[in-house]
Amino acid sequence: MESILIKIYEFYTGDDRDMLLRAYDFAKEAHRNQKRASGEPYFIHPCAVAEILVDLGLDAETIAAALLHDVIEDTSATEEDIRNEFGEGVLTLVSGVTKLDKIVFKSQEEEEAENFRKIFIAMAKDIRVIIIKLADRLHNMRSLNFLSAERQQRMAQETLDIYAPIAGRLGISQIKCELEDLCLKYIDPPAFEYLVENIHQKLEERTRFVDSVVEEINGMLTESNIHGEVFGRPKHFYSIYRKMRSKGKTLDQIYDLTAVRVIVGTIDECYEVLGKIHKKWKPVPGRIKDYIATPKPNLYRSLHTTVVTNFGQPFEIQIRTEEMHRMAEYGIAAHWKYKENRTEETTLDQRISWIREMMDLQGGVRDSREFLDTVKAELYSPELLVFTPQSKVISLPAEATPVDFAYAIHSEVGNRCTGAKVNGKIVPLNSTLELGDIVEIITSPTSKGPSRDWLKFVKSSSAKAKIKTFFRKETKEENIRLGRQMLDDAAKRKGYTLAEVLTPESFKKLSEKYAFETQEEMFAAIGYGGISSSQILFKLVDYLRKEVPQTIELRPFKEKNVSGSVTIKGMSGLLVSFAGCCSPVPGDDIIKGMSGLLVSFAGCCSPVPGDDIIGFVTRGRGVVVHRADCPNMRGVEPERLQPAEWIVRPGSTRFKAAIVVFAEDQGAALSAISQSVTDLKLSISSINGRNEKTNGAVVEVTVSLLGKQDIEVLIDKIASYPRITEVHRLKN
Repeated sequence: MESILIKIYEFYTGDDRDMLLRAYDFAKEAHRNQKRASGEPYFIHPCAVAEILVDLGLDAETIAAALLHDVIEDTSATEEDIRNEFGEGVLTLVSGVTKLDKIVFKSQEEEEAENFRKIFIAMAKDIRVIIIKLADRLHNMRSLNFLSAERQQRMAQETLDIYAPIAGRLGISQIKCELEDLCLKYIDPPAFEYLVENIHQKLEERTRFVDSVVEEINGMLTESNIHGEVFGRPKHFYSIYRKMRSKGKTLDQIYDLTAVRVIVGTIDECYEVLGKIHKKWKPVPGRIKDYIATPKPNLYRSLHTTVVTNFGQPFEIQIRTEEMHRMAEYGIAAHWKYKENRTEETTLDQRISWIREMMDLQGGVRDSREFLDTVKAELYSPELLVFTPQSKVISLPAEATPVDFAYAIHSEVGNRCTGAKVNGKIVPLNSTLELGDIVEIITSPTSKGPSRDWLKFVKSSSAKAKIKTFFRKETKEENIRLGRQMLDDAAKRKGYTLAEVLTPESFKKLSEKYAFETQEEMFAAIGYGGISSSQILFKLVDYLRKEVPQTIELRPFKEKNVSGSVTIKGMSGLLVSFAGCCSPVPGDDIIKGMSGLLVSFAGCCSPVPGDDIIGFVTRGRGVVVHRADCPNMRGVEPERLQPAEWIVRPGSTRFKAAIVVFAEDQGAALSAISQSVTDLKLSISSINGRNEKTNGAVVEVTVSLLGKQDIEVLIDKIASYPRITEVHRLKN
């Protein structure tokens, strides 16, 4: 924790330093009583994340956000606190890496996918979000040994599938290589231990060989009067492991365990040194790669060659300029680290253009799980380099077609594509492109758009999504109408109107989570299945609960649209009470046609706002409100039952409802209940448990809450815990 303070004083001055010191103190106080799985103070983690980013050269806003990145998620600090103390810029970064809260997902995979989608939306707005997330993941991977074996495996696989490839796409090789090695340690421990032991045993021998190669290349540079630097760098374990697996080789058959790097001043000197090396040693055919003329998608540039010594031992040499080396090591982070030589904004835009392309895919996928799978496919797709007639290099997945090429140029080029030429010859649109092909797309302004048949043969996820987006826009108006109706119906089922839950304020909050520009865009997404109406409604209701607390009071009924009233059809001047058997909650209930009544709520079925309810006219106790499905209402005289409904108005009244939890043991039930109630900021009024021979543990709990939506969320959340077999609401 002290080392980050030293670096703050070393690398930042003035207002930047003051802000970082305030962020340090704020986070330290917020995490004061929290511990990590290792037993260490939790504050060690944000300090370590911040230190990784300082070493990468990130700006003060990013470092402040790194120190604060868990306070909203894990402490009582709010977004407003961050905004007031550190400004909108820091809040945007902190919110971007904060996980979604209080949404009940069907599975952990769905939750992880939705959180990833949220991060992707945030990083499309500000790329620093994902850099913070990568540093966060790197430190978590460094301390993964304190977690269970199951969590180690799951987290390592997620890191290898998503975060390491993203670091690679951003060109941050330092983070990418360390993440991959740490993942290998937990995904295949025997292989990792084997590599560590055997590579270490041969370290001295390999070092002597590399030193001799470095000495000879230094001699070449001196003879040619080229100023440069030559050094050997061992390849990281995962790259060796992957090569052994993919090529079926043993470690003894992998010769390029160390790469020799040559750093020179100019591009011309790179090619001059390459020529001299090939004159000295014989190059291996097919192993010469010119990433200067044709950079990788992450803009990595270098010359690679594998040569064979006079003793028959092959080794790899990489030749690049100092600027290329910086970009190879730090990738997009070099934009901040080397401010005095900062690359132009257009170069930065090139580096993150793939992120914007991924965001364009959102419209063509059904849900977060599919979006995550699409991103993975793009990250892992084998590289196929082809050319435009103007010699621009286009990177496509293996076995791509001219249609993939057209959409890689621009969406409109793909939509208007009517034919293609490859190497000057007209070819079918479903033909397979090969490395080095020159592709020309034939378009027509009168084209009616893509064919749905193209979806059967295109290979790139982006092309598929853009084709789907075209057809989705064709039916946009219908999707908007359908989505609006679906959300309206979902709201009514929960006891709300769409106007109550969908306000300008609530939509603004929603758009921060899902990047909707307009309500029509949101309705369209619901209509075509991009997101579920229940998912949207949950966030709207959650906002309503937080920002507009509900209360219900009893008043004499005057007009039907006056909230807080109770009427029973055809009756007046009656005493209305609420049954203890089902505990209806005091609500703006209308018991139709009656006024001036005392209304009470049944304790047997505990109705709350959102439940279907009915009024039971008692003899001497007025009207008692029950849930419509209350067992005690079966067989009563029909004439004593009167229709009733809720009208919920702002306030703070809380009501009680009872649920029963069946679990393998009482410990599992109590843990799930207490954690769920705490997470949802509810409170327990009473709790009773017992053990049964056939059902295991049975725990009945009465909870204080605001309405029916709280009960449904609570039941789903408890049911998601392990060793919970059944959860339902008590009717009697």
